[in-house]
Amino acid sequence: MPQLSTADHQFTPPRVTVPRDYNAAWDLIQRNLQAGRGAKTAFIDDVGSYTYDELAGRVNRFGNVLAGLGLEQESRVMLCLLDTIYFPTAFLGSIQAGVVPIAANTLLTSADYDFMLGDSRAQALVVSEALWPQFASIVGKHKHLKHIIVSGADAKGNLCLADLMAKASPEFVPAQTTCDDMCFWLYSSGSTGAPKGTVHLHSHMIQTAELYARPVLGIQENDLVYSAAKLFFAYGLGNGMTFPMAVGATAILMAERPTPQAVFKRLTEHKPSIFYGVPTLYAALLASPELPKREALRLRMCTSAGEALPADIGKRWTEHFGVEILDGIGSTEMLHIFLSNRPGEVRYGTTGKAVPGYGIRLIGEDGQPVADGEIGELQISGPSAAVMYWNQREKSRHTFMGEWTRSGDKYTRDADGYYHYCGRSDDMLKVSGIYVSPFEVEAALMTHEAVLEAAVVAHADTDELIKPKAWVVLKPGLAASEALADQLKQHVKDKLAPYKYPRWLEFVAELPKTATGKIQRFKLRG
Repeated sequence: MPQLSTADHQFTPPRVTVPRDYNAAWDLIQRNLQAGRGAKTAFIDDVGSYTYDELAGRVNRFGNVLAGLGLEQESRVMLCLLDTIYFPTAFLGSIQAGVVPIAANTLLTSADYDFMLGDSRAQALVVSEALWPQFASIVGKHKHLKHIIVSGADAKGNLCLADLMAKASPEFVPAQTTCDDMCFWLYSSGSTGAPKGTVHLHSHMIQTAELYARPVLGIQENDLVYSAAKLFFAYGLGNGMTFPMAVGATAILMAERPTPQAVFKRLTEHKPSIFYGVPTLYAALLASPELPKREALRLRMCTSAGEALPADIGKRWTEHFGVEILDGIGSTEMLHIFLSNRPGEVRYGTTGKAVPGYGIRLIGEDGQPVADGEIGELQISGPSAAVMYWNQREKSRHTFMGEWTRSGDKYTRDADGYYHYCGRSDDMLKVSGIYVSPFEVEAALMTHEAVLEAAVVAHADTDELIKPKAWVVLKPGLAASEALADQLKQHVKDKLAPYKYPRWLEFVAELPKTATGKIQRFKLRG
């Protein structure tokens, strides 16, 4: 039988021990049952609530469903599921059976899913009924895809997940996996090309919980957590499943998209103690006319990741709700946050300091570490790093360099050890021979009361010289004008060195983004 992991939090970083005979799903479930939390609520979704005992039974049943279909250990199953109880059921049930789940972004196109099914050679697909239309025309193309299971009332002529689980036994013997076995895949968002299948091991999830969630975030058994970031990508997977299960907390799941109205509904009705969001969402929440009063919520901690959090947004959130946002950075490759602000030590406008247990270095164009205050590429070492991109040898070699993983992000470090985001490596501008961070200009624009969102890209003038160009989304009810554009340019001049101000400024209704909310600046560059 697999063994449970342990962690000694008397040390910094915590001493995490993951045994050789190890199954990640078995660990997350059994640690709660052995601690006597079987009757405690593990998840609350839009339909009902589910105890740890009920979750264990569901996970076992799903494992038996896969066994009944003939899926063997190390085979792959694609999951395209909304955030309901069926996501942790299928995800953990696959892992416990030694089958490798591939958590697919639920906001992609048929072409994306077509690529992922072919690339992964998944033998089974589990898909929410509402998402089936994106798959209907493509599933017949893939000879490796032997089983299609639909979660919902209408299986569309395919296998029905609820029916299969009702017939399956709630007793299951976990697969004999090891800590170094392939556990699950997450596909990158594919903002600049085809998605990359990022391969993680069984030991990775618990490492993120023990190194970040417990000592930095401070999650506890009595917490009720809500992540607007969905379970299908790395940030949300930790927020809404790994972290609460690691300590026996309770997580709220929401199937619909995280609009301000939907988010406020969960924050006011369920009153979670921890909320996980992204910068774009925090900006939209603050701009919403439905913004609740401080006393309507019971938050004690918030986090942000995905992109750097503009200082103004963080400050306004704290002023309104009296709670800090811990801005941090993680990645699909590192699975969760490795650089973060700390409770009581938040410096808005920075990404904080290294999470203990992770190594951070900034490397210049000459391949050498840079001095404080100089821009370098952020590289990370740590025990949750992915092992490769599936079927992407050259990209794997470029990103995973021994113990170090390249982020593709440019940062500076100040004398106090705080890291400052400067943009993506391919987004940096060189104006008059001097590097300019697009994020720095965006953050300056965001401090203007009229601006909801901003994106800055490189643009060539008539002499083919590179200058900053800004794309701006105004707050609701405000009208674009040349006078306002001039005002915003001057605003940046007043905030930053004059050479950094945007020479051109265009107003748009919305910015192009990935499904996870990251601005696609390459589309703005034309």
